[in-house]
Amino acid sequence: MNDRILLVDDESHVLSALKRALFDEPLDIVSVTSAEEALEIMKTKRFKVVISDERMLGMQGAEFLAQVKTEHPQTIRMMLTGHATLEAAMKAVNEGEIYRFFSKPWDDHNLKFAIRSAIEKYDLEAENRRLLATVKDQAMEIKVLEKRYPGISRVEKDAKGTFVLPDITDDDIAALIAECERETMER
Repeated sequence: MNDRILLVDDESHVLSALKRALFDEPLDIVSVTSAEEALEIMKTKRFKVVISDERMLGMQGAEFLAQVKTEHPQTIRMMLTGHATLEAAMKAVNEGEIYRFFSKPWDDHNLKFAIRSAIEKYDLEAENRRLLATVKDQAMEIKVLEKRYPGISRVEKDAKGTFVLPDITDDDIAALIAECERETMER
């Protein structure tokens, strides 16, 4: 997946300013002027990061980001507002679990850094999910092997904690491989 981000603000000049600030970044930027439009687009496109204004016509930013959290939990959520109130910030953080909160006018350098960090966080979490799925699959395979060949996954450690594997001859290994291949062919 490319580094696609979604900008949501009901003021088109703010969206233009954000795009100018991010012009030199290697990002696929999509911008919309309402939370409702953003939710509709998110049904068909995946975004690594969503940056939303707090005060918009219709759905407010905190409500929108809370819905994004529910419907697209892996998307990193950020808020941008010209009216930073403590209540709005707390609501956004608590309900939408936002990653960063920026006040207008924002600092371009800090915004770019935060977006890069958010994308890195997204990528790391995606890799963690992939690795966890692999570990779960491998654990299931080990359980199946253990059921077919009791003791095959048993390992012993010496006094120093080093794994000690029983000596298995090349002939034993070849026989085990042949048996596994034969069972695979029969399925």
